[in-house]
Amino acid sequence: MEKKMKAVVMTGANRPWEVWQVPMPKAEPGQVLVKVRASGMCYTDVWSTQGYGGDIYPQTPGHEVVGDVIEVGAGVHTRKVGDRVGTTWVQSACGRCAYCRENRPLTGQTAMNCVSPRTTGFVAQGGHAEYIAIAAEGTVLLPDELSYVDAAPMMCAGYTTWSGLRDAAPQPHEKVAVLGIGGLGHVALQLSQACGFETIAITHSPDKHALAMQLGADRVVDSGKALLESGGADILLVTTNDFDSAQEAMTGLRPDGRVVLCGLDFSKPFAISSEGVPFHMMRQRVIGSTHGGQQYLGEVLNLAAKGKVKPIVETFSLDQAGEAYERLAAGKMRFRGVFVP
Repeated sequence: MEKKMKAVVMTGANRPWEVWQVPMPKAEPGQVLVKVRASGMCYTDVWSTQGYGGDIYPQTPGHEVVGDVIEVGAGVHTRKVGDRVGTTWVQSACGRCAYCRENRPLTGQTAMNCVSPRTTGFVAQGGHAEYIAIAAEGTVLLPDELSYVDAAPMMCAGYTTWSGLRDAAPQPHEKVAVLGIGGLGHVALQLSQACGFETIAITHSPDKHALAMQLGADRVVDSGKALLESGGADILLVTTNDFDSAQEAMTGLRPDGRVVLCGLDFSKPFAISSEGVPFHMMRQRVIGSTHGGQQYLGEVLNLAAKGKVKPIVETFSLDQAGEAYERLAAGKMRFRGVFVP
């Protein structure tokens, strides 16, 4: 008799999430079967539900997945039953296309360039379920000290912001500003502070000022103009999808500064204002950042295991999928939602 499991399902574009009984996956060759212990919610789950990921329905979303290996597929030698593992958005690449022949590491960039990537929650079943089959090469071992609930947001929110900070390559004397104190931004503040950088939070929400200071901000401003008046920043981590705010925040970017796009908005372009000192005359740079490779993921997991960064989460059962989606889509999640099957 076919085994069943509970899973959250996107049934169509702009339709509510539903909870179904679906066939339990198996560990195919090269894969591991994982009992999901926690699965974080990302705003990308909303984008895919709205149709920006294409017609992938019905599909289970979720790409911040952690749990225990309960079965190992043929040919897998790097993982064993009982391992605590996590996976992210991109599990594997085809290995044969022109992009793959460049032998680049497995990153978020892979999903945009490989002709046939295995992507969690898009091509392959996502983590908002009781079990998931994952390409073994797309898993990382979790530090023993790190809880599942804290580990799940690190698989994307932590991975994304840490990759952005690493891609910006801040120097010891430089200042880091974080725009947006939400699911990504509240993690970014902690990471910047943990590295010893002077850290400035930019938020339009007065109720977040005190929290931003608690999370590691040395000061809080409400705009790029205020950032400039306080001395400016060398790195601007954009952790929001509000690109209008990002454009204004660039007012406070210092000469040779870098703006790093960690937030996503598929519906409109990112623009650079022509007001004030011209961008090119400041020798500034815009950096598109995504999951930067398993080395970065390992680094941020170790920081979390040491208590240097701790996500603020709300937990939900799978049966609360409808409520969870409504909070996520409305921007009311404080700050990261995590399913605990």
